[in-house]
Amino acid sequence: MIEARDFIEPAKASGFKTWTGVPCSFLTPFINSVIDDVEMTYISSANEGDAVATASGSALAGQRAVAMMQNSGLGNAVSPLSSLNWVFRIPVLLIITLRGEPGLPDEPQHELMGQITGRILDELKIPWDWFPREADAVEGALMVANWQMEKTGLPYAMVMRKGSVAPAALNSDWVPAISPCAVAAREPEEPQLSRKQALEAVVESTPENDSIVIGTTGYTGRELFAINDRPNHFYMVGSMGCASSFGLGLSLAQPQRKVLIADGDGAVLMRMGNLATIGAYGGANLQHLLLDNGVHESTGGQATVSRAISLAGVAAACGYNNASEAVSLVQLQSFLSRKNGPEFLQLRTRKGVSEDLPRPNVSPVEVKARLMRHLGVDVPWAVH
Repeated sequence: MIEARDFIEPAKASGFKTWTGVPCSFLTPFINSVIDDVEMTYISSANEGDAVATASGSALAGQRAVAMMQNSGLGNAVSPLSSLNWVFRIPVLLIITLRGEPGLPDEPQHELMGQITGRILDELKIPWDWFPREADAVEGALMVANWQMEKTGLPYAMVMRKGSVAPAALNSDWVPAISPCAVAAREPEEPQLSRKQALEAVVESTPENDSIVIGTTGYTGRELFAINDRPNHFYMVGSMGCASSFGLGLSLAQPQRKVLIADGDGAVLMRMGNLATIGAYGGANLQHLLLDNGVHESTGGQATVSRAISLAGVAAACGYNNASEAVSLVQLQSFLSRKNGPEFLQLRTRKGVSEDLPRPNVSPVEVKARLMRHLGVDVPWAVH
């Protein structure tokens, strides 16, 4: 058994200063110690997939990052691990607790996952090893992890058995920076803009040198590419719903640049818990634009439930500095000109997409590498 600081101090010295995760009793000493360390950042994510995506955003900006989770939540992280980290080759360090270890008593819900955790990581092509249980083994374990991540551009996992880390108390109290805001009443008018027209306004208001634009998976990323393929663009090609958590991590690591997330209603609904995480941790440089046409357009136009609720109202209740609904170009331009994030705009748009809409002709790895070069981030895995 080691003390939490036996791992945290060498990890911090190696550059791991951004930690995200979902609590597990095995992880309590780590989480408490990171929260208490003023030189480190801990982001409490709504689910394990968002933790991975947030850590990935930080990693792309050049900050080594850790995502922590219980193995029972590993399933929540399969989507970003397989369609974000694998596709774009973005490495993060995973610390996964082994609940339900064969031969040890545990709750019945952990029994199956305890048997297959290693196999899941193997199938995801994620190299892994056991979390070190002796202090003198920590630096070697971190050296192997860093070598693997730099060589492959893929995540590396440490699987933590019960009793690996001694208890550590929490000595500080997290206080949110802002309080929930009010949201304007729903706009009764019909949408005036198509998604393409809205994205054209986004491109006009996001200069390459001081902004980053993240297009959610589906038609949004493809239309953003078709309008103008720029080095400050990142096109999500999978990991549906993770654009906002990825953008959060990137914005915290790049506070000098505006980070705009061009999201979709289906994607926001899929991982709506991240609205609360952004409201709690998001900075002034983060803008969250929801292009809401009320349907899953790229899969045949099936309706989402966005017309039955106010996602701007949800964002307001979650602590965004400002959240509103809109239908017009003037309202969109007003939103894009502000610098008081985290801000949220639910822009209701018309349905429809060009029949000859192209797909990006740059690979995901090149999109990542190009953006990292644009940000001045030079790490070995950037070229994978």
